[in-house]
Amino acid sequence: MRFPAFPTIVRTFYTLANATTRPISASQRIVAPFTVLRSMPTLPFLGSLFSSSASSRNMTYPVEKSENEWQAVLNKEQFRILREKGTEAPYTGTYDKHMPSTGIYTCAGCEAPLYKATHKFKSGCGWPAYFDSIPGAVTRHTDSTFGMARTEIVCSNCGGHLGHVFKGEGYPTPTDERHCVNSISLTFKGDEAKGGSNV
Repeated sequence: MRFPAFPTIVRTFYTLANATTRPISASQRIVAPFTVLRSMPTLPFLGSLFSSSASSRNMTYPVEKSENEWQAVLNKEQFRILREKGTEAPYTGTYDKHMPSTGIYTCAGCEAPLYKATHKFKSGCGWPAYFDSIPGAVTRHTDSTFGMARTEIVCSNCGGHLGHVFKGEGYPTPTDERHCVNSISLTFKGDEAKGGSNV
């Protein structure tokens, strides 16, 4: 018997963490006894792996919008990740294997510059990884989900959830940090002065 690959295991946990059952009306029970939704996790243990409960919700930022205003400018998945602090499935993001030599990664919510292309490195974790951010662009908060302290990172301009920072993993980078960022939280702007293009 062959053991499943690590990415398959992570995707399975992600799927379980983002599925829940919801009671339906008596008229709908003829079709199915329950409906599976992508919202709250069924088990808090699994949900803690792929969400954040950091204190950043209580902060104020230069760009402030109501929930309805954010829903009007973000697609459903961007809203889930940027505003509800969700996590995209590993190895599925647009920028995981995107390795330009020039350009800027900006916040998908407010277009504030966050990372330079030169900050990006290959970590193999399934999400885009950066060893540093543009100074002042990213704010850090302690995230105590899953019974452990992690460092959540958010856009300093709008408070949009980006991901988490991990320190001391031994990557050969100047900071020995890995900013593990959701691709959907980002957009890429090529460096037009050097002939780059937008993705």
